[in-house]
Amino acid sequence: MLDKPDKKKNILIDEFIDHLWLEDGLSKNTLNSYRFDLYNFIDWLNQNKTLDLESVTRSDIQQYLSFKFPFSKARSISRLLSTLRRFYRFLYREKKITSDPTLQIQKPKIPKSLPKSLSEDEVESLLDAPDVNIDIGLRDKAMIELLYACGLRVTELVNIQLTELNLVDGVIRVTGKGDKTRLVPMGEEAMDHIQRYLSSARENILKNKKSKYLFVTHHGQSMTRQTFWHSLKKYSIIANIKQSISPHILRHAFATHLINHGADLRVVQMLLGHSDISTTQIYTHVARERLKAIHKSHHPRG
Repeated sequence: MLDKPDKKKNILIDEFIDHLWLEDGLSKNTLNSYRFDLYNFIDWLNQNKTLDLESVTRSDIQQYLSFKFPFSKARSISRLLSTLRRFYRFLYREKKITSDPTLQIQKPKIPKSLPKSLSEDEVESLLDAPDVNIDIGLRDKAMIELLYACGLRVTELVNIQLTELNLVDGVIRVTGKGDKTRLVPMGEEAMDHIQRYLSSARENILKNKKSKYLFVTHHGQSMTRQTFWHSLKKYSIIANIKQSISPHILRHAFATHLINHGADLRVVQMLLGHSDISTTQIYTHVARERLKAIHKSHHPRG
């Protein structure tokens, strides 16, 4: 277990975490990851150096990364360096240090990994898995339909409120990362199942309880991410999907299938709520890999 830094170091980290929260609106989990990385770094400094955080040099950081490298993946080292960069840029801007020790330290090269996805047939099988003759099945069917139709993050899905649903125009208002909102069209299938869920199942599940959330449990609360994740895994078994599945895989499927059918990359970016187009571009690689596989399978000289 990591020792908690002394008071001065802890104040610096608290100020940095507060800055990240105020500027970027990062989630609690992300902020905890930043804090954990910095505590690890301080722990190493305490064991190997007699340095304050403000006295760290580029050489010290390079030594620390070399220490971590043998038992860490390139992606973890890259994330760790990103944490240190943001931290020391913050200290530099706040004039707590006179130079940034992370300058000119290169990130390790990370091989591009394509996001896992589902085929359109697999998605259809998954959508058919819930039993819509029971209230819980109808709720779950509506949730999976909406998740796939809109490419939502699971947190966005479970936090949708009734006031954010517009069945007349067929759109929902989604609150994503950094509290940024976007309007996303739902599509006829998702709208149909949401209307069916609202007309009977939701009221039966609540049993006279009140809730502002669209998708609810018997306790009158919104669905948790963990509960929905477990439900999705159950339905993937019913659908005979062999690969491990998560809500995020349906988000990948949404984007991949749109691009496979000719959707413009900028449109997909807006629907996903990506602030940077480069994040969305990975799906063009997915589409190309699919085309290569089709060519290899069906072309006589594939």
